[in-house]
Amino acid sequence: MTDTLIRNCYALVPDERGVPTVASNQDIVIRGNRIAAIRPTGQAPEPGLDVIEARHQLAMPGLINTHSHVPMVLFRGLAEDVPIERWFNEFIWPLESNLTEEAVYWGMLLGLIEMIEGGVTTVADHYFFMDQAARAVDQAGTRAHLGWAVFASRGMGVLDETAAFVERWKGGAGGRITTCMAPHAPYTCDDGFLRASVEHARRLGVGIHIHAAEEMGQTTASLEKRGMTPIKVLEDTGILSVPTLIAHGCGLLPEDVERLARYRDHVGIAHAPKTYLKLAMGMTPIRALRKAGIEVGLATDGAVSNNTLDVLESLRLMAMMQKHEASDPEVMPIPEALDIATRGSAAVLGLSDRLGKLAPGYLADLILVDTRGAHWQPPHSLTAGLVYSARASDVQTVLVDGRVIMRDRRLLTLDKERVLAEVSSHMERLARRVPEARIQVYKP
Repeated sequence: MTDTLIRNCYALVPDERGVPTVASNQDIVIRGNRIAAIRPTGQAPEPGLDVIEARHQLAMPGLINTHSHVPMVLFRGLAEDVPIERWFNEFIWPLESNLTEEAVYWGMLLGLIEMIEGGVTTVADHYFFMDQAARAVDQAGTRAHLGWAVFASRGMGVLDETAAFVERWKGGAGGRITTCMAPHAPYTCDDGFLRASVEHARRLGVGIHIHAAEEMGQTTASLEKRGMTPIKVLEDTGILSVPTLIAHGCGLLPEDVERLARYRDHVGIAHAPKTYLKLAMGMTPIRALRKAGIEVGLATDGAVSNNTLDVLESLRLMAMMQKHEASDPEVMPIPEALDIATRGSAAVLGLSDRLGKLAPGYLADLILVDTRGAHWQPPHSLTAGLVYSARASDVQTVLVDGRVIMRDRRLLTLDKERVLAEVSSHMERLARRVPEARIQVYKP
């Protein structure tokens, strides 16, 4: 591994209160896989450092996508302008019956390319054939938190299979891969299945990644059928007793927020605003969650409900939608939005002690964002530029674990043309949609 000096950049660093702020004319020294120093530019570089000249570029922590189904890029554009029940029953779950291990591998690589080019260095992925997803992450050089999604309809045996995956890849790819149990949701997994998932998680020393209270209809249905919300189901089955990443939470009630606050030290929420807008799902109550001390992280969800894996787009939509929902432009100010995009997203994955901050001792997962585009000018506020102006294509250079995996927009670990060709070869077969062949039925 080559030690690196990023020279003469802007740097998004926390001030003495922990508020993200921009420091000008900074050098960042990386040794091994850690940030060794952040200092004013001007000191002569030590011998042996690979120097990256970064004038007019803003260094910031690598973006973290806290909930996605990355290989779903294979179905991008095939489920548009439909409500959530049709989206699942007539489109997604029939389409996913076409998946093979090979297709998931190439789909994962395509999604990783898109995310690298957009500055995403870590993803929490919740999908199928996850050995192939892990293989792709290892090859790409990125970081990932991986869970093999399972439904109770497939029987208890699938939990043994996903637990075996957890063991195979826990700490894999040189420590860049962490793993978890991944039961799909309370409405597709009965209580016994959820309790068994918790037992596996405790035995393996990992957490759980699950969908819950995705929209208010699910919460209403759960109250009508069981007399309790999906979050209460998670509590009763022991899910909340282990580190838990909850996807979405657009159907959270005030009582759910109060309940989650009891587990705030190890439970977080992944927020994917573009999906919620497209599927008219409502919005995660971010203000109430953060007031209760519950961490929230940014996410894209899958590309069939989002169309991109662009976390910068999620950042912008989150900030604006919180203002819109509150009818108050002072809600979700720029420092808070950036805190969620960096420290908060790392905390949701239980990694805030090593990711989400540019500081000595933290892992060297960082990106360089070009601020010279016309859409950044004049650069009165680079933090405002990050939230409201930045594009994925502004990301120039990406480092993960101290290794440069994209430099000046050139991918160094993956063959983009090969990946695009392989994905194209699967297109016709993957697009066939036979509703009777769906892998699951959506009944909230």
